[in-house]
Amino acid sequence: MTEPAVTGLTDEQAAAIRSRVGFNAVRSHRARPFAVLARQLRSPLLILLLAAATVSFFVGERTDAVVIGVIVALSVGLGFANEYRAERAVEALHEHMRSRARVLRGGALVERDVTDLVPGDVVQLKLGTVVPADIELTEARDIECDESVLTGESLPVRRKAGDTALMGTVVTAGTATGTVSRTGARTAFGAIAAGLGERHAETAFQIGLRRFSGLLVWVAAALTAGVFVTNLVLGRPLLDAMLFSLAIAVGVTPQLLPAVVTTGLATGSRRLTRLKVLVKRLVAIEDLGDVEVLFTDKTGTLTQAKIALRQALRPDGTPDRGDTAGPFRLGVLCADPPGSGPLDDALHEALHDALHGTDVVAGEWTPEGYRQLDAKPFDHERRMASVLVEDPAGDTLTIVKGAPEAVLARCRTVPEESRALAERLFAEGARLVAVAVRPGARELVESDLDLAGFLVFSDPPKPGVEQALQRLAALGVTVKILTGDHPAVATGLCEKIGLPVSGVLTGEEIERLDDAALTDALPATTVFARVSPEQKARIVSIQRSGGLDVAYLGDGVNDALALHRADVGISVDTGADVARDAADVVLLEKDLGVLADGIVEGRRIFANTIKYLLMGTASNVGNMFSAAAASAVLPFLPMLPSQVLLNNLLYDASQLAIPADAVDREQLARPARFDLGLIRRFMLVFGPLSSVFDLAMFALLLRVFHTEAPLFRASWFVESLATQTLVIFIVRTRRTPFWRSRPAAALAIAVGSVVAAGLALPYAPFAPDLGLAPIPPAILGTIAVVLIVYLALVEAVKRRFRAVPAPRERHLPPHRRVHRRSTPFSRRLRPARKNQAPARSVGSASA
Repeated sequence: MTEPAVTGLTDEQAAAIRSRVGFNAVRSHRARPFAVLARQLRSPLLILLLAAATVSFFVGERTDAVVIGVIVALSVGLGFANEYRAERAVEALHEHMRSRARVLRGGALVERDVTDLVPGDVVQLKLGTVVPADIELTEARDIECDESVLTGESLPVRRKAGDTALMGTVVTAGTATGTVSRTGARTAFGAIAAGLGERHAETAFQIGLRRFSGLLVWVAAALTAGVFVTNLVLGRPLLDAMLFSLAIAVGVTPQLLPAVVTTGLATGSRRLTRLKVLVKRLVAIEDLGDVEVLFTDKTGTLTQAKIALRQALRPDGTPDRGDTAGPFRLGVLCADPPGSGPLDDALHEALHDALHGTDVVAGEWTPEGYRQLDAKPFDHERRMASVLVEDPAGDTLTIVKGAPEAVLARCRTVPEESRALAERLFAEGARLVAVAVRPGARELVESDLDLAGFLVFSDPPKPGVEQALQRLAALGVTVKILTGDHPAVATGLCEKIGLPVSGVLTGEEIERLDDAALTDALPATTVFARVSPEQKARIVSIQRSGGLDVAYLGDGVNDALALHRADVGISVDTGADVARDAADVVLLEKDLGVLADGIVEGRRIFANTIKYLLMGTASNVGNMFSAAAASAVLPFLPMLPSQVLLNNLLYDASQLAIPADAVDREQLARPARFDLGLIRRFMLVFGPLSSVFDLAMFALLLRVFHTEAPLFRASWFVESLATQTLVIFIVRTRRTPFWRSRPAAALAIAVGSVVAAGLALPYAPFAPDLGLAPIPPAILGTIAVVLIVYLALVEAVKRRFRAVPAPRERHLPPHRRVHRRSTPFSRRLRPARKNQAPARSVGSASA
């Protein structure tokens, strides 16, 4: 092995290499204003409209051309401002979440950002780690990697010294050390991720929005063609016909849909941050709202995570007072260093208390005189850890500690009273670890052991967890527990916190079930006990294949696989790095109540987006149909193209407050599905209803008030703007508006301001330039009556309109897992700050 491989690179060497090969990143997350602007301008309708306005300017219709240009610019600017702000929110989220790797730098084991790794770095891998680059293994101890993200194969692959652990795969067992050979897009994973591009695959909700937009594009195309041909047949100028038909098409198409969605998601992410929930991808907020089943670990979620050694017992149940052959001293000798796990940390804490006089286990013994000769770390197949130590006298001793069932099975004899003691302690809800020994062994052998006793730990239920579970149940979320603990411990806790247990499955029983049998067993099972990380991931995958949206909450290395498999992976900021890397959502407080807030927020955003769609189909589409129909029978255009666009701009401005609107409780009670059929039926019912009132208004203006073109256009401008904006107060709720469901103040102010602005325009000094005339009081009164009758009829029809539940459509975007796993390997496209905080040392090279 070369010297750099022994001590690792220095920071200066790594920086020099990085300057040549670049960062270990497969994508960037910088907000690009020009890219956002390009998305606003890519509409072919807008391009045609601007082209027609340009021609109009040069043939003499300069006022109309300038007005159209200004309105289009304002509309594009409105969408750009909101979408760019959302992109900046995504960038800020990425800056919050940084993924770290354990790497040797100058002989010290430190943590570095994964994007800073370079070829030649020496990296440590452990259970649950996402391999941060292609790494040639120099040392390997029973390491296995899940490579399904690259190969599709579900079974882990065993790796040995000399093999390469591939970037993006997950360590499912063992530990290893190796040297980085390839980084970034030079790796197989990086090439795939880079080939997929920057944008994530669409979610089911995003696909629904795209289909809705496609529906309206077809409607707009039909209207545009029909209006254009009709106006030509009627002998109107070609340019006027083109401008009017294009303006109608722009009015129908949902130009602000991306801005409304991204504004809603960005607003939701900021609100969730205040609620101590960080989302690593904005679309994860939508996924949170869809959650129907929550799998969670037990420690720290349902309990306080204040694990303490309650007592150490000999095999006969008598207390251990710190004897040399007692379970306490032997357990400390077999424990990993502090910070490795909660049970071992509790042992070290008890030793500290004993040395400082706290009466947990008596004695002033310390483990410094013992030398560790060999060790086997804990894994979920053996469910035990073991060490071979040499005491100060030179005698050797194998010590094994772990799950009582596993340890007792390896003992030569086990008294019945010891088995009864273990069952009694489990029934009391205690966490139990058995300790056994094999004296005189020269090699580490985990058989023919002698039982030394039991270590009893306590972890009380978390205050408020019962209320949080009730709230999740009210949201239609089924909570299930996946734990490595004994089933009696898990069910005992469930009884204390009020979680009904419909059934229990152990890892051993799960192992005997094929996928079909496990699928049948899942609905009737609440607790899955003594399960391995692989079994957790299998349970989550099978639950998802049944058509339900699944979230998994975990914070340990043994949770990483299941976090990757869930629709929504949830961890906490105090969790293991590998768990945070695997998660889509990070809780700043490990509390089910905080998670319920996130689910509510996801559903609120969905509900408000649907309001925008229903608002558009209820009135806006109907108004554009009315304008198209009127152009065929009136001696003049019912609105000038600039008036249609101005009307549409004001309408769009009123909608930007929708993401902040309040949502009724019943709309949050269950996950909602995007239903294009519902929106289509809504359009076919309420669109014609709006057109009927528009046509009635036309008749009154022509037959009763005998209006000329400017007054006709001003009157219908005000009436159409009022109907299509005020209808939001009806369609936003299934309840009686204002009385039983009040809109957010921001929405009421936005809509009121837009209606007031529209009403004021005909009286403005520049009204003649817009082709508008002042409206007399008699017509204003008529508009008010028509508006009141229209809104009352919409409310009455709404109550009879019944939504048929949308069919469940399971959509799994291609390469979804590659996109999710690429998140840690993302960086901003700007130079790194010079004065960065130094990396935190986590030990020495010899540790």
